[in-house]
Amino acid sequence: MFIENGYKGKPDAWRYILGVFLIVLVYFMASMPFGIALMAEAGAEKVAGMSETEMLSVLDPNTTLFYMLLPFVFTFFGILVIVRFLHDQPLKFIVTSRSSFDWSRVVFSFLLVSIIAVLSFLIDIAFSPDDYAWNYDPERFLGLVLIAVLMIPLQTTAEEILMRGYLFQGLGAAFKSRLAPLLITSISFGFLHALNPEVAKLGYGLVSIYVITGLFLGMITLMDEGLELSIGFHAANNLVIALLVTSDWTAFQTNSIYKDVSDPVLAEYIILPVIIYSLVGFIFSKKYKWNSWKSKLTGPVSISS
Repeated sequence: MFIENGYKGKPDAWRYILGVFLIVLVYFMASMPFGIALMAEAGAEKVAGMSETEMLSVLDPNTTLFYMLLPFVFTFFGILVIVRFLHDQPLKFIVTSRSSFDWSRVVFSFLLVSIIAVLSFLIDIAFSPDDYAWNYDPERFLGLVLIAVLMIPLQTTAEEILMRGYLFQGLGAAFKSRLAPLLITSISFGFLHALNPEVAKLGYGLVSIYVITGLFLGMITLMDEGLELSIGFHAANNLVIALLVTSDWTAFQTNSIYKDVSDPVLAEYIILPVIIYSLVGFIFSKKYKWNSWKSKLTGPVSISS
């Protein structure tokens, strides 16, 4: 079982506390180049008085995206080092309960979510064409594609391994429960996004969809006994958004094909994702024949070594 993989190593509480501290340290150290670049461009005094949204507009969008994703690249490799050497745990155990990592699950999830996301966008632009402006610039878009394809999967996989892998297993070991890590990581996932520009624009009610997203990704991880589906889902979601559409008030301000110029409505950003999550979850459950929902989502964690 996936969450029990945390016992196949050294699950001491102090190791997880130290591990989280080191992960946060790596992330913030890798964030420093962005701050240095901003100060070099605009001056330290001016940057100090900027909001996050203003900071995102100082540099070229592709350059900004690169610096935003860079900490996650270092975090990705940092987590792997911590798992292998601090916890003495084989890397496979942090991502799957299967005999080997199932790439077919990643690909299926990625393609399914990409198709649904693109179709949803095309339907929206067909019914509300005035909400979007053509933003395509071939040279800048090519730069975006290179950065996004190389770095976004590492960003999203780092988040999944941290939240639904490392912390899931650590909290599972601490609470001897499946429900506790599901709730704790989902709420944490929501509030870690509370400083996003989207929340500043739409209000703190938007945090609820991040919590719901965390719950959904956590549920498919527990039901499928591995991170493969959540890794594919998260990568597809972020990659499609980065390439297809941008706006002046989102965390990803990119040289995408379209620009959203509408006045956003909070309800739309909550209701549509919930519908998509329900559809995707239903498809996953049928394809992979999920059962024993209650025990897998809320049951106790079996202690073994």
